[in-house]
Amino acid sequence: MDGPLSDLPTSLASPAAPPLDSAAREAIELMFFAYRDFTDVADRILEDHDLGRAHHRALYFIGTNGGITVGHLLEILNITKQSLARVLRRLIDSGLVTQRVGASDRRQRLLLVSAQGQTLLDELIEAQRVLLVRAFEHADPASLSGFRQVMLSIMTEEDRQRFEPLLPPESTKTTRAA
Repeated sequence: MDGPLSDLPTSLASPAAPPLDSAAREAIELMFFAYRDFTDVADRILEDHDLGRAHHRALYFIGTNGGITVGHLLEILNITKQSLARVLRRLIDSGLVTQRVGASDRRQRLLLVSAQGQTLLDELIEAQRVLLVRAFEHADPASLSGFRQVMLSIMTEEDRQRFEPLLPPESTKTTRAA
């Protein structure tokens, strides 16, 4: 095969890609556009506060995990200490986040959103929630379940465990026959 496509891998040069490959390629594009629009509503709100997406992510996880440690936040965000330090400094300096020393371990820094931070976080969540609810209204329950499964399957096993239903303590006990 000669021409501009001759140097491409067979999967890219082939006119008939397998159905799953084709679906994955379409999903990549769908995710790009959905992510763009999903983040745009938050970006406009953040812009009014001179904040960016990194601030939004940190604020979200601090606000939904009250008293989260800096170490745990680093694990969730999967960023460097230096990057997080810049983000936290801005959130703390602007009065959106407070920190306190851990009660049992004084080396820990526990992060909390302030009342002002909670107001901003609520506004951000609401803007994105509206988009998702509108999208969910156009989907049937099986589609929503499939969407959830796809999203979970993209995540690492560790992150996926955050969404697994917790078993009640009674189900973990073994019963003995009398």
